Amino acid sequence: MRLLDRYLLRELLLPLGYCLCGFLIFWISTDLFSDLDLFQEKKLGAGEVLEYYLVSLPELLVTVTPIALLLALLYALTQHARHHELVAIRAAGVGLWRLSLPYLAVGFFFALVMVVLNEFGVPRSAAAADRILNRRVENPAPAERGWLRPLNFGNARDRRNWSIEAYNLQTGEMIRPDLDWRLPDGSRRWIHAERAERQAGVWVFHQVMEHFYPYDQPDTWLPRSAAVLELGELTETPAQIRNEVRINSLNSFKASKQARLSLWEILNYRRWHPDMRADKRAVLGTLLHLHLAAPWTCLVVVLIALPFGLRSGRRNVFVGVASSIFICFAFFTVREFSSALGAGGYVAPWLAAWLPNLLFAGAALALIQRVR
Repeated sequence: MRLLDRYLLRELLLPLGYCLCGFLIFWISTDLFSDLDLFQEKKLGAGEVLEYYLVSLPELLVTVTPIALLLALLYALTQHARHHELVAIRAAGVGLWRLSLPYLAVGFFFALVMVVLNEFGVPRSAAAADRILNRRVENPAPAERGWLRPLNFGNARDRRNWSIEAYNLQTGEMIRPDLDWRLPDGSRRWIHAERAERQAGVWVFHQVMEHFYPYDQPDTWLPRSAAVLELGELTETPAQIRNEVRINSLNSFKASKQARLSLWEILNYRRWHPDMRADKRAVLGTLLHLHLAAPWTCLVVVLIALPFGLRSGRRNVFVGVASSIFICFAFFTVREFSSALGAGGYVAPWLAAWLPNLLFAGAALALIQRVR
């Protein structure tokens, strides 16, 4: 790494650290004042509130990192311009894009970090925060905890429909499950059991009554019974069933966004339901592409900051602050409007999610070409 790159990175990373800390403190303080009544209602102590915000850090970082990066970059570039360092660097023969390389590398690094946080950190932190929030809420008796009564769901990809009298979301135990299974050759299996459980990756049914309908004789059924029946062919796992229950309970785009679904959860649900309703497909498709597009906002904000910060001349540092506030407001307004259009089915989901990035990146590249 060249000496110039190390210098530019050092001058960026220090204000970036301050901006991240400042935005996190501001965000947490604002949220604390607005949710103070909720914490009191849930009977949380000071230590538990602190724990709640600590486990919520991945979600907060995903929200504030692009804003902090934009503000820090505008501040750093403004400081360089005020001291005519950018003029000296470019007079030494360093091109505009070579000068911008350390900043683009930082944007790319934070984009990768946000990919990991969105897929692994945010869903887990949201679940952990919810557990802390409801830690002191009076729970049902241990024998009743985690049970869902009844549960009906379908796996359209594998042509299986489940009807379960009671299902334990924590242990995966089923009480009186009915499984209607259409086989690839056209035949049908209907299985009823007193209970079922997951053992070593296999569903084990107990006290089973099974009816088999041959494909060439759909009105004829061949019964058989068994004390225990193991079905290793069933691909449904407790994690997938929980995901099915969770997504089926979401009745709006806003609720779906707040659920903090991971990429795996969305893709798995889409695999199970290739023929889902158009409105559900639009919502999940928009969420899927938002999941893919959101991390690259870090790279887009670097491109946005470059034409504003690389202009020569002495400028007040507050110009950078004002510019970052205006740009962030415009970007998030466009993203919310575009996402609503995608979730409503008015535009293609991929276009709704990627449009803000494409618009602002394109505008930034056009402005960069005018920088002298």
